[in-house]
Parts: sequence; C-alpha cells; structure tokens
Amino acid sequence: MEKVMNVLKPKPNPQQLLRDWQRRLRQECRNIERQIRDIKREETKVQKAIKEAAKRNDMGSAKSLAKEIVRSQRTVNRLYENKAQLNSISMHLGESVAIARTVGHLSKSAEVMKLVNNLMKAPEVAITMQEFSKEMTKAGVMEEMVNDAVDSALDSEDMEEEIEEEVDKVLTTIAGETTAQLPQAVRKEKLKQPAQAVEDAEDDEEDLEELRARLAKVRS
Repeated sequence: MEKVMNVLKPKPNPQQLLRDWQRRLRQECRNIERQIRDIKREETKVQKAIKEAAKRNDMGSAKSLAKEIVRSQRTVNRLYENKAQLNSISMHLGESVAIARTVGHLSKSAEVMKLVNNLMKAPEVAITMQEFSKEMTKAGVMEEMVNDAVDSALDSEDMEEEIEEEVDKVLTTIAGETTAQLPQAVRKEKLKQPAQAVEDAEDDEEDLEELRARLAKVRS
C-alpha cells in the first residue's frame, strides 16, 4: 500500500523545489551570520585580555590569545566565503527553474554541482550540503558524485607558519601601545608581594583558559 501511495504522490514541480531549497539556503546563511556575530563578540573579550596580559608583561599569554584571534579571523573569512557560495547556489537554482519553464524539467548545472561539492568540504555546512546533493541529484540538477575525504593535515605546516606571522601583526595592532609602555608596567609588577603575584597569575591563567575555550567553542 505504501508503494502505491508513493507512486500516486505527485512529484514537486521545479518552482516548489526551488522555494524549498532557497528557504533552506537562507536559513543556512542566517546560521552563518549568527556564528560570525558570536565569534566577533568573543574576539572583543579576547582583545581586552591581550591588552591586560601585555600590561602584566605576560607576553606568553598575549601571544597565545593572539593566535586564537588569528584562527577566529580565518574562520570568519571562511564563513563569509561559505555564505557567498550559498547565495550563488540560490542564484543558479533560479536560473535553472527559468530554463525548466521552457524545457519542462530541471536541467543539470555544472556550477551548482561545483559549489555544492566545495561546500561539502566546509565543516560548518557539510551535513546540509550532503542532503542537498542527494536531493539535487534526484531532481536532475547535478550528477551523483563521490565526495573526497578532506585531508586536514594538508599544508598544515605552511598554515602554522602563516598563523605565526599573523600573530605578530595582531599583537602589534592590539597591544602595540601597551607593549611600548612595558618598562613602567614591569616596575609596577615588581612592587607586588611574591605570594600575591603568584595568586594573581593563577587566576589570570584560569580566566585566559576560559576565554580560549569560549572562542574555540563558537568557532566549531
């Protein structure tokens, strides 16, 4: 009986498919925008922590936090690229439906296939794009494809070198003025009692670890 019902159930027309896909694409874009806002909000807190670490002459913590800023900035750039590609898919789907009105069915789109394949390698939207791939293949918009596994270790050494270079730039931008005043900050630090200094350092390290964890969480 179920098979009969499936046969009798009318297939969605191209316009219906397009509306559904575009609605979901818009939702993904909103999710990306929300994640970008969350990351930038946490970045503001980390920037403040970098300045405070620099005032204490704790450049180890400042550099560690600056590295988190660099990684977050890279994530934000990737998210903006993902959003642009999602919008591009939506645009190409609109063109496909316009063609379908003439030929009577959805035609394959090499550009949509390329964009979906690219986004299947983006961790933020990979699951959604896998679903889109199946649906669009079934609808005839793209061919079935095998998604190659992403080698996360690819060029990792080069990436780390690039990150180190960017870390120095971030430190200069965020803590440049503070770093220039370090001699005075160091003198003030030496006036503290040793026990108090150790206690403050432990508290600071706990706060910094919490900041790093929050920033890593919103990036994931």
